[in-house]
Amino acid sequence: MMYLNNAATTYPKPQCVTDAHTAALSAPPAGQFRSSGQGRGKDVFTGCRENLGRLLGIGSPERIYFTSGATDSLNQLFHGMERRGKKILVTQTEHNSVLRPLYNGMAAGAEVEILPCDKYGQVSPEVFEERISPEAGLLVLNHCSNVTGMIQDAARFGEIAEKHGVLFMLDASQSAGCIPIDCDGWHVDALVFTGHKGLFGPQGTGGFFLRKGVGLRPYRYGGTGKDSSRLVYRDGDYEYETGTQNGHGIQALGAGVEYILDCGVERIAEAEKRLMGILYDGLSEIQGVTVYGEKGRNLGPVLSMNLKGLRPSELAYILQNGYETVVRAGLHCAPLIHQAMGTEEQGTVRVSVSALTEEQEVLQFLEILREIAAAAEN
Repeated sequence: MMYLNNAATTYPKPQCVTDAHTAALSAPPAGQFRSSGQGRGKDVFTGCRENLGRLLGIGSPERIYFTSGATDSLNQLFHGMERRGKKILVTQTEHNSVLRPLYNGMAAGAEVEILPCDKYGQVSPEVFEERISPEAGLLVLNHCSNVTGMIQDAARFGEIAEKHGVLFMLDASQSAGCIPIDCDGWHVDALVFTGHKGLFGPQGTGGFFLRKGVGLRPYRYGGTGKDSSRLVYRDGDYEYETGTQNGHGIQALGAGVEYILDCGVERIAEAEKRLMGILYDGLSEIQGVTVYGEKGRNLGPVLSMNLKGLRPSELAYILQNGYETVVRAGLHCAPLIHQAMGTEEQGTVRVSVSALTEEQEVLQFLEILREIAAAAEN
């Protein structure tokens, strides 16, 4: 099987991730969450937090909180932030994990305004600044589009948001682990990440960073393993990790983060950019293929395309069942960006790589697509 659907979940995982997960499941509960490697002497959660801080440019890693993933993180943030009388600015590139909570009640008392993107998925920081009003309270920015691979200028957005006193929330679901991030340098107030994509962790892992001073009321309460004598929180001194945490998953996620730190996120970004360049060049030569992005402009490890004569779902079916090649078809849980691309009716075929994708796999995919395109033309 050839797997080119890493924007959904990375596969394969580094061997160290599999080993860490197996070790966590095999150890007795009393000692299973002691860390090893770079985190020696610390519990798994603390070690993973500190390494995530190094990777994401977060100088206060104790402000990183683990959840089941980006969707859980975003729901917690939207539910707990003060919204009444505020305007929430979100971009046209956002995933439904941002859009659906806001459009289904979590923006109660606030106005949601969409910042447009161009056909490549790029959002203008200048348009953001023009839309800021006294009511603007929060900007939500998708760092890297899971549809076109467009990377937004998070540093510039953060600079503008800080200047105008607007909270800045960065969704790094598609970029954490494969694109350099400087959370503190970009003035990010809240950052959301998921574990099972570029961080190479298992599904059901992820979390968020919340800068100190940003108010957030939790939507669930329970045991935390901290001060069990306290029944009522005061002065906003909340605890955000309630109940039994996914320690096995965090141990595996921690191994993935260590792997990335050892490799260097800059090297990973360059390797993935090179593979995407091969894809862009090859697809441009195939008759009937439309690519919704541009080499040198859309720099993330994902692109969208369509083939004339076949619906996206048909092409994905042929690839998987005829050639054992896994891609993804549809709107990719990001419906608004397809309006800018002109693909809102059928969506696109999405092709995405990871640091473990081989060049030969990309070349083989292009050869397969040439064969399918020739047959579709006839």
